[in-house]
Amino acid sequence: KDEEIVAEIMRRRFFPAVITHKAWEGFHFADHEIRITEATDCYGAVVWPSALVLCYFLETNSKQYNLVDKNVIEIGAGTGLVSIVASLLGALVTSTDLPELLGNLQHNVLQNTKLKCKHQPCVKELSWGIDLEKNFPRSSCHFDYVLAADVVYHHPFLDELLLTFDHLCKTDTVILWAMKFRLEKENQFVGRFQTLFDLEVISDFPSLNITLYKAMRKGRMKV
Repeated sequence: KDEEIVAEIMRRRFFPAVITHKAWEGFHFADHEIRITEATDCYGAVVWPSALVLCYFLETNSKQYNLVDKNVIEIGAGTGLVSIVASLLGALVTSTDLPELLGNLQHNVLQNTKLKCKHQPCVKELSWGIDLEKNFPRSSCHFDYVLAADVVYHHPFLDELLLTFDHLCKTDTVILWAMKFRLEKENQFVGRFQTLFDLEVISDFPSLNITLYKAMRKGRMKV
């Protein structure tokens, strides 16, 4: 079953018939054709399989996880694919990443959502752990969902990532997080994450080494 679902997920991706001067990939999600411009000079400007897994989950579980009119933030949005799909599914999305990625992120989000979504998504800088209260004050920022795809990889900012999850989540915020398991240091982050949040595996794809989690603050997960 894992391989069948993975094959279905990967069929959502298509490539241009003619090579152009700009590298892009296409995807079919939420009844739309989505074109994503990529860059090959940094990790954050490439669509990774975890993003496809999360997009597929959001689309195929839209009744259980109804995003219509929900406040959603994506951290480490990269090319913006997950943010775009969430927007097409009716969410009010804030798509975030490092300042050097915002130009490409803004281009992709605007190109694929303008006049297509109930709510036009917002692109905003978010450097994990930095100026969180200033840019996302707890008193006025309430997110129903935090989306994250492949945010745990070989980088030195795991403390800041955990701090960011903690800051953005109220007691009723749901985290949907797709993670590809690679190195032991990154894998240990899951244990640290569980000191603050209850964690539930909602999908597992051994052939991709990707697990999709649902998380909420400790004691808030519904049985």
